[in-house]
Amino acid sequence: MRPELDERDLRLLHGLQIAPRVPWAEAARILGTSAAGEAARWAGLRERGLAWITAHPGGSYRRVTLALVEVDCLPGARRAVVEAVCADPRAVTVEESTGGRDLLLTVITESLPALTTYVLDELETLPGVARQRTLVATAVHRHGSHWRLDALNPGEEAAFRAAAARGTTAATTTPPREAWPLIESLAVDGRGSAADLARATGRNPATVRRQLARLLGSDLLSFRCELAGELSSWTVSSTWTAHVEPADHRRTVRALATMPELRMCISTTGDSNLAMAFWTRSPHDMLRIERTLGEHLPWLRLRGSAINLRTPKRMGWLLDASGRATGRVVPPSALAAY
Repeated sequence: MRPELDERDLRLLHGLQIAPRVPWAEAARILGTSAAGEAARWAGLRERGLAWITAHPGGSYRRVTLALVEVDCLPGARRAVVEAVCADPRAVTVEESTGGRDLLLTVITESLPALTTYVLDELETLPGVARQRTLVATAVHRHGSHWRLDALNPGEEAAFRAAAARGTTAATTTPPREAWPLIESLAVDGRGSAADLARATGRNPATVRRQLARLLGSDLLSFRCELAGELSSWTVSSTWTAHVEPADHRRTVRALATMPELRMCISTTGDSNLAMAFWTRSPHDMLRIERTLGEHLPWLRLRGSAINLRTPKRMGWLLDASGRATGRVVPPSALAAY
């Protein structure tokens, strides 16, 4: 049974998608409610596994290497492979897929050599893995933290964007070398305050406050408010690959960004030099998207599409069969450079 959410739930969630770390008092001012009420509303959604806020290495994605890895499993081995890759912090998202592959992994490592070690030396030798194919991201144009519910009016959206801007600084600092315990804690609770992080790491609150400020200004982390799939009517996730000529690349990305269904868009290596993820209301909408792409981007050459049947792990969080958070989190893999 799908959970019953009222308009106040959806408005709060939309606001947190824009400004995941907005203070409750500021959120309440924008929404015309009370800080205590919004904090309690969020606590209830989080406790039921319907929504959560996490942080992961990303930022502008210039400090890390991101790849999409297609995995084929030996007959009868898929479940064991899913459990193994879900336990690995480098495979931040794991999707069980159609389209001639068993699994689609989103992998984040500190460098291309680290990615090579993972996909060639470890993943390919994992019991039950038949083969893998890797698409390395050369640019990230859109990712999950850009996707939005449609619950706020334009003025409220602008107010949350302003609140998000006030909560960040220009990415001019390098993360402290002692940052990784803080990152692991933020992966579990992306709204964690300096006091929360101090308790979780056993560090001095004043020290953590300085380290947190430096970390948030480093462009190393991406924060996002994630939702269980059953929370919205956008319940079907699909991944597409395509080819565009270099001269058409920029206008293609700009056009794709106007589609509300677009969840992810990256440039990749290989003949299929563009990968996209869409969230739609039904499998039938895939035909509509294909028609839209054909009509408005006739130069785009689609190479393939596949529905993601189940997502046992999303950005480090382990999910149940309905897409709710289980409360178990595999923190990101430590980057040796930090």
